[in-house]
Amino acid sequence: MDQTLSRFQPIALSLLRFFAGLLLFQYGVAKIFKFPVLPYFANIPPLITTAGAIELILGALLMIGLFSRLVAFILSGEMAFAYFMGHMLKATIEKGDPPVFLPLNNGGTAAILFCFTCLYLATSGPGPISVDEMRKK
Repeated sequence: MDQTLSRFQPIALSLLRFFAGLLLFQYGVAKIFKFPVLPYFANIPPLITTAGAIELILGALLMIGLFSRLVAFILSGEMAFAYFMGHMLKATIEKGDPPVFLPLNNGGTAAILFCFTCLYLATSGPGPISVDEMRKK
């Protein structure tokens, strides 16, 4: 089973990179262009607008696989920042309660998953189907 599935690892890496970039790009579109209309992105502060711009631009670069390692590393840091500043401290600021560390309670599951997916992509590279790989040839 290992040998059968391991043949597809390079393609799976490219797919992981593409879909992580696509999902981050979608968050950027929602934050910047307000499409689709989502109530929690109606009145967003400047910090989240900046995060949206980062997700929009770097998500697009991650999708095509250009400067993949650097882009993934920056996105990993942004997602860590988003978790600690946006999710964990959100309940603290709004209610005056202590920080809520559990992602299920603070809505930070996606931020953590994006953080570690991008960290993995930063260390593993873009995969064979990417602009970075085409530039090497």
